[in-house]
Amino acid sequence: MPTLLHIDTSVFPGEASASRAVTATFRKEWEAQHPNGTVIYRDLAAEPLPHLDGLAAQAGFVPTENHTPEQQAAFALRDTLAGELEQADVVLIGAPMYNFTIPSTLKAWLDHVIIMGRTSGAEQTTTSGTPTIVVASRGGGYGPGTPRESFEFVTTYLEKALKDGLNLDVEFVVPELTLARSNPAMADLVELSDASKAKAHEDAATKAKALASRFAA
Repeated sequence: MPTLLHIDTSVFPGEASASRAVTATFRKEWEAQHPNGTVIYRDLAAEPLPHLDGLAAQAGFVPTENHTPEQQAAFALRDTLAGELEQADVVLIGAPMYNFTIPSTLKAWLDHVIIMGRTSGAEQTTTSGTPTIVVASRGGGYGPGTPRESFEFVTTYLEKALKDGLNLDVEFVVPELTLARSNPAMADLVELSDASKAKAHEDAATKAKALASRFAA
């Protein structure tokens, strides 16, 4: 049975988080097709990873058989996280925009799993081609032609880090204007916000069904 790696990063719980709500829609559809499949779940807001330190970073450039005891201990978490990614048939990531970019907890995960010569750095890596859905929610509008287009460092960064860094096959689902119902200054954007939310859930469900069918036994 296939394995789904599901990562959430929003600091807000449940339906209070646009990204969590949409990743939940994807996961529900996926699990409906694969009720006996494996789901590896990491809530990086509830259980944040430590930032990559010098010893763990250095150990990534040394063959594991040559690790010192200190390097072996420092590299253990990176090895576990990379192993989860390598095990996954599909990756699902919730990546809300915080201060124009990704949550620092997601950046910490990336720093751990991007390992040159293993998951990264070659045309064919241990993670090459893994389908990856990123739910990139944002409170405002940052699409092409909008006044804040140049402030968007979520999809632009993750496109490079996930696709070019890890060789994953990346698609984005983007619910935007999520603050319209709570911010009076955005009252005239509520209709657009609701439409974007509905489309994001629809896109997530459609992509989940398509990928589930691809990995059907």
